[in-house]
Amino acid sequence: MLVKIDTREKFHVITIHEAVLAANMTEKMDRTILTLLDDNVKNTIVNMKDIKMVEKAAADQLVKLHDSFYDINASFVVCELQPDVKKAFESSGILEKLNYTPTESEAMDMVQMEEIEREFGES
Repeated sequence: MLVKIDTREKFHVITIHEAVLAANMTEKMDRTILTLLDDNVKNTIVNMKDIKMVEKAAADQLVKLHDSFYDINASFVVCELQPDVKKAFESSGILEKLNYTPTESEAMDMVQMEEIEREFGES
C-alpha cells in the first residue's frame, strides 16, 4: 500500500495512493495508522482522493480505526471520497459511521474544532 504521511502540529494527513483499497491491505493500513496513536500528535486525516473502489472489509476496517481514535479522544476524519466510493459507503451504511469531509481543508478544520471542543471539555 502506497501512502504519504504529512505531519502537522495538531494532526497527520495520510494520503493513500492506490486505486483500490482492498481487504488484503487492512493489516498494513492498521500498522500504518494505529502507530500514530503512540505519537504526541494523535489526530489523523485520511485523504482518499486516489481511491476509486473500497472493498467491504477495508471499509469496515476504516470504521474500526475511526472508533479506536475516538475511544482515546483523538480525531479521525476521512476526506476527498470519490463519487463511487461515497455512493458505496452510503448504500452500505459506512458513511454515517465515519467523520468525512469533501476536502482536506475542511477535514483540517474539523480536527481543529474537535481539539477546541476537547479543550473546553477538560476545563
